[in-house]
Amino acid sequence: MIIKRDMYLNRLISRKHNGLIKVVTGVRRCGKSYLLFNLFKEHLLSEGVEQSHIIEIAFDAFENKRFQDPYVLMPYLQEQIKDSEQYYILLDEIQLLGEFESVLNSLIRKSNIDVYVTGSNARFLSKDVITEFRGRGDEIHMHPLSFSEFMSVYSGSKQDGWNEYMLYGGLPLVLQYKNPEEKIVFLKSLFEETYISDIVGRHKIRNRAELEELLNILSSAIGSLTNPSKLSAAFKSVKQKTISKNTLTRYIDYLSDAFLIDSAVRYDIKGKKYIDTPLKYYFTDIGLRNARLNFRQLEETHTMENILFSELKIRAFNIDVGVVPVNVTDKNGGNSRKQLEIDFVCNKGSKRYYIQSAYAIPDQAKMEQEQRSLLLTGDGFKKIIITKDAPTAYYNEDGVLVMSVCDFLLNPNSLEI
Repeated sequence: MIIKRDMYLNRLISRKHNGLIKVVTGVRRCGKSYLLFNLFKEHLLSEGVEQSHIIEIAFDAFENKRFQDPYVLMPYLQEQIKDSEQYYILLDEIQLLGEFESVLNSLIRKSNIDVYVTGSNARFLSKDVITEFRGRGDEIHMHPLSFSEFMSVYSGSKQDGWNEYMLYGGLPLVLQYKNPEEKIVFLKSLFEETYISDIVGRHKIRNRAELEELLNILSSAIGSLTNPSKLSAAFKSVKQKTISKNTLTRYIDYLSDAFLIDSAVRYDIKGKKYIDTPLKYYFTDIGLRNARLNFRQLEETHTMENILFSELKIRAFNIDVGVVPVNVTDKNGGNSRKQLEIDFVCNKGSKRYYIQSAYAIPDQAKMEQEQRSLLLTGDGFKKIIITKDAPTAYYNEDGVLVMSVCDFLLNPNSLEI
């Protein structure tokens, strides 16, 4: 099955010959190796690059194990580079190479070498990976399949595809399994044996059970405001365990560095300032989140919100949770201050969009409730409500754009309607 990943391929192509190490990062099994060894290599060949000028090594392959020794690899590479023409070096699972930072820094000093690497363990997936190369790294961050990419190879209807995507997510290998049992076993095994084991091993976590309990809590509370203090209290009241907020902060950082989870900070729209805590957490892949909960807690409202967050990240938006303070009067005439929320404040350059995720809008009262915070921002940026079902995208009488989630996800220009 060939899945086109044109957005990431084009990013690699645009960075050719820029003198930097192209570093493909992303959660494990999201398609980094396929991007490099299949899609990008095919592009090079189509441009007339000779096969002999493309040097590719997967360090996790048995036949390449000897190349994990830098003192074996470097003489081999020097032997392969026979002339002054341009060479492309593609290295997969780079973390298995000893002293890989020094090797890569040495390679990019040669004017006729263009270097591309991927890595798949927790050490390499750390967000500070680029600093390993002393400012000489150029990151291309890869996500699991977007819904649009998923539907490009899915043979069923749009509705069936949406149901499948909500349940099993967008890791490309999931599509190779035909029945639900195989998909479930794959995702649960991947979570336990790969992601958690990597994090525990890298950070030498002594109490794996604590990390797993934290994952369970975060999985159950996607899209909910929380912070380490609240999580510590939850451990004490629900699990009868005492875990300090400092320990929980470290665990969250580990999960974030491995790209398993991401967060959104609250932003006071009228006050134009950030509110540091609490935050909202989302999973990079909804299928992994569902696997963590044994596919029990499958509420569509929060699932849709998580998928929208991931899509906006794929589209390279900076995302905050919007807060709009308002004065309210109670039935006794008393005044109080209340904070209304906007699910996503999306910024990219000079553009900003306010987006509300609303699974269902059965009546006008619900519409007014969902758009109230949008209309109180006091600015002219576009306001959007994304719902599960809408016959077609339309602007309501208050100037708010309303569209269905599938229309939003399948059209890369949906925000410009």
